[in-house]
Amino acid sequence: MELIKAVFLGIVQGLGEFLPISSSAHLVLVPKLLGWEYQGLTYDVMLHLGTLVALVIYFRKDWIKIISDGLGAPSTADGKILWYLVAGTIPAGIAGVLLEKKAEDTFRAPAEMAVFLMAFAVVLYWADRRAAEKSDKVLNLGNAIIIGAAQALALMPGVSRSGITITAALLLGFGRSEAARVSFLFSVPVIAGAALLQLRHVTADMITVPFVSSFLAALISGWFAVKFLMGFLRTHTLKPFVYYRLALGAFILFMVFFAGLS
Repeated sequence: MELIKAVFLGIVQGLGEFLPISSSAHLVLVPKLLGWEYQGLTYDVMLHLGTLVALVIYFRKDWIKIISDGLGAPSTADGKILWYLVAGTIPAGIAGVLLEKKAEDTFRAPAEMAVFLMAFAVVLYWADRRAAEKSDKVLNLGNAIIIGAAQALALMPGVSRSGITITAALLLGFGRSEAARVSFLFSVPVIAGAALLQLRHVTADMITVPFVSSFLAALISGWFAVKFLMGFLRTHTLKPFVYYRLALGAFILFMVFFAGLS
């Protein structure tokens, strides 16, 4: 893959992973629309690894506290979060193992992605309308399992992992910025698990300059996307992302039915 294409896809991944617009859909659709050869699911997962590092760096203080308390003082508030995240990750992990091949082969038709983008935009809008400006809701085992189970839907490009987990958190009563934080915390174990699952397909000859450059582009753009969304949701709603998803879905359907996109 050419360097400029690799960096561009890294930026697409970094922005799409954390903004509720579906990075997977964009990573499939951008090459199709630009006439590039699809880079494959393994390459996608390595781009996800770049965004994983971005998350760990951005929330490093949170993770140090969560892990240290989870292992040393599991009865504390932060200590419990670690085990809630573990419990909530199990449904998505099982779905990822069972549906890995189907996710690669079946859920990647542009028309299907357009439908998922638009359908879950409506769900996100509904959740956003119900959202409280501020909330004292805290993560517990019950809502952790619900949010974690919702992540399994993100195997379908167009759903968006951040979008569906933010939606679930909002419907459970979290405020917008806290819903985003919870979403990002849940992303870490799932993205890490997906990367480990796919690393077995990575060979030494794949570690090229474009490959590494795309990883770095995803890391940097992902960090800025997280920073932006955490600040944006303190004073804004999710409506801009809803409108973007609807517009993108409509554009894709137009390209499918009138331009032969497949």
